Amino acid sequence: MRGPQGGGRKPGGGRGPGGGQGRGPGRPGGPGQRRDRGPETGRPPRPPRQDGESRGERRPPFRADRRDDRRGPAPARREAYDFAKKVLDGKARITPPVPLPPVPAPPSPPGARLIDVTEIETRIEKLVAGGDGLARFQGVPVFVPRTAPGDLVRVRIIERKPDYGRGEIVQILEPGPDRRPDPVPELSRSSICDLQHLDDDTQTRLKVQAVRETLEHLGHVVPPADAEVIKGEPWGYRLRTQVHTEADPQTGGIRVGYHARGTNELIPVTRCPLLVPELEELLRELPAHLGEGAPPRLDLAAGDGGAVTVSPVVEGLPHGEVSTQVGDFLYAYDARCFFQAHRGLLPRLVEVTIGPWTGGTAVDLYSGVGLFSLPLARRYERVTAVESDQIGSRYARLNVRRNHVTNIEVVNQVVESWVRKMPEELDRVIVDPPRGGLSRDVRNALMERPPQRLTYVSCHPAALARDLRTLQKVYRIESFVFFDLFPQTGHMETLVQLVRGEEAP
Repeated sequence: MRGPQGGGRKPGGGRGPGGGQGRGPGRPGGPGQRRDRGPETGRPPRPPRQDGESRGERRPPFRADRRDDRRGPAPARREAYDFAKKVLDGKARITPPVPLPPVPAPPSPPGARLIDVTEIETRIEKLVAGGDGLARFQGVPVFVPRTAPGDLVRVRIIERKPDYGRGEIVQILEPGPDRRPDPVPELSRSSICDLQHLDDDTQTRLKVQAVRETLEHLGHVVPPADAEVIKGEPWGYRLRTQVHTEADPQTGGIRVGYHARGTNELIPVTRCPLLVPELEELLRELPAHLGEGAPPRLDLAAGDGGAVTVSPVVEGLPHGEVSTQVGDFLYAYDARCFFQAHRGLLPRLVEVTIGPWTGGTAVDLYSGVGLFSLPLARRYERVTAVESDQIGSRYARLNVRRNHVTNIEVVNQVVESWVRKMPEELDRVIVDPPRGGLSRDVRNALMERPPQRLTYVSCHPAALARDLRTLQKVYRIESFVFFDLFPQTGHMETLVQLVRGEEAP
């Protein structure tokens, strides 16, 4: 009994109406009922089980040795069971797996020998492409700027790579035979004048030698020993330069100069003898025209007749168009445009690049303001000049019109896009790419639709070596000419004439 609240069972032993073991009204589930059967679902109820009737014959528990005709144990399972039983009974033993031989550690890269090295004392072997000196520490190449062959120097290691290192001079213990005092000491730490410590003739000789070695090593190309080397005035030649500015904390004014090599540290300068005289004079005047809010970078360019121009526009400084006469053509440009920098070598560069050849159709890729396009139009019936820079293309069209040339089409388009539709059977293509050389798309186009003659003007020997290694599958190299367009620096221009295979002599 549970008390007066109805805790006792009602007659019939049930817990509510209906008796039996039902769950009460509204909850089906008494004997012989299922929740999904009955009048609410429209399905007839299952008849109740009779006394003694079971839900079904129960399967006996699993036994490994029981044989069942319908599904006996798999042989592998029985074998595993028997083996496990023997192990538990002590009648068998698990044999441990044979250990694998140790994997040898990969060899350390050569540059690892520099990990704990701070300074070394070494002798410079030679100059490499770009102007750095090459030394070695325990066989590891170490590149050191501002050195000369034969220098014995103490070098601080400032960069470590897997195959090489980079360093800077701490002390020159013994100068090499070609070293001289810097003519412009204030530019010694900048990269604009990083070979001034070498005699002018020695610079050219060592740079040509470095380019040759790069072409042989990377491109498997051997320039002829008698390849022409062309050089001009070593000072006062540059038509263009780029300078940087910053506030002077002492005077409150603006300082103008070049960045120190490999850093953003400004080296203030008031002179740079590399520049043509009118541009060097402008360099001296710049601080007086700059105040708060001065552009962090200024591009300067010079033309004929003492004309100079500055970009971006700064009040009080000249800006806009200047022009230079090269051969029979007058070229207009401004400080934003690319234009070859060595004033004295421009006529010779154009003459050697264009050459004596003639034909029907020619293309000038990376044409700039048309330095090669205009003279090319005198020797070919139709010329297409392709330039991605909008400003350069605008000046190219202006130069075509002002020089009264009617057979040049100037296309302002990315070269990689234009070459997809480059015509077949061209007579001539000139390429003067940036430092990265030809992209894969351009190389492929020149391989699939080779012109009769390809002229390559390169400012980076490693990129040239890579491209020539590919182009030689279709072209034959006819000649090399080396141009020292940037005296006092490590840069050297290389001009290569190539002809399609069947056209080669």
